[in-house]
Amino acid sequence: MSEATAATADPAAMAALKHVALAGGLTETKVSCAALGDRLDASTQTASRRLQTLESAGLLERDVVGDGQWVRVTDAGEAALRGEYADYRRLFESDVELVLRGSVTGGMGEGRHYITLPGYAEQFASRLGYEPFPGTLNLELDEESVRRRGEIAGIDAVPIDAWEDEDRTYGAAACYAVTLVADGGRYEDAHAIVPDRTHHDDDKLEVIAPDELRTELDLADGDAVEVRVEATSRADARGGADEPDEGAEPDEPLGEVA
Repeated sequence: MSEATAATADPAAMAALKHVALAGGLTETKVSCAALGDRLDASTQTASRRLQTLESAGLLERDVVGDGQWVRVTDAGEAALRGEYADYRRLFESDVELVLRGSVTGGMGEGRHYITLPGYAEQFASRLGYEPFPGTLNLELDEESVRRRGEIAGIDAVPIDAWEDEDRTYGAAACYAVTLVADGGRYEDAHAIVPDRTHHDDDKLEVIAPDELRTELDLADGDAVEVRVEATSRADARGGADEPDEGAEPDEPLGEVA
């Protein structure tokens, strides 16, 4: 649990990202702000600002030339779009499940250290309902799962807050309820833990549980594991959170979308 924040952009910029991707931007494509503005029903200047916003958020790469600009959606941008896609699938389809596949790999021992720190351990116990085994199961995801990993952004997570002691600040994380399936059996009471800041590549995934997962599932390095992420969208999980308080003023109606 350590460094690099997830990129974010406002809905208007995400709409621009979608149009760029549809125009071929998942590889590389040439766009003009005038043409993009027409697609977005916005001015050329507004389209230019949205591309700049996407670039600043790390979701888009740009190379400005005399008659337009070459753009490419970054890996982070593709992950953000997959998160949007996952939300819409859960809106219109039933029983949508995110399944990631990978193989067991050795860690660097950091998981054991961070999992047992008091600021994290107390939150795990109160929010997950168990004290994790002191260590993480480290998985290396296959190519397809790396591409699909961004869909996890559309699933509700248990937040683990940042905290600090006398020496330093420790980052926040998100925990996703998962079921693990391997040749050695099935384990349901586990969570994939995704730090807000990490030095790991997107092909790495860490899983925590109250038991030692290697022992429970009879796992060794290189063994295949399927990670089934519980299909609960952010909207599902809010439950009654959006219900107005008694006596509260009603929300203003939504304005016109740009």
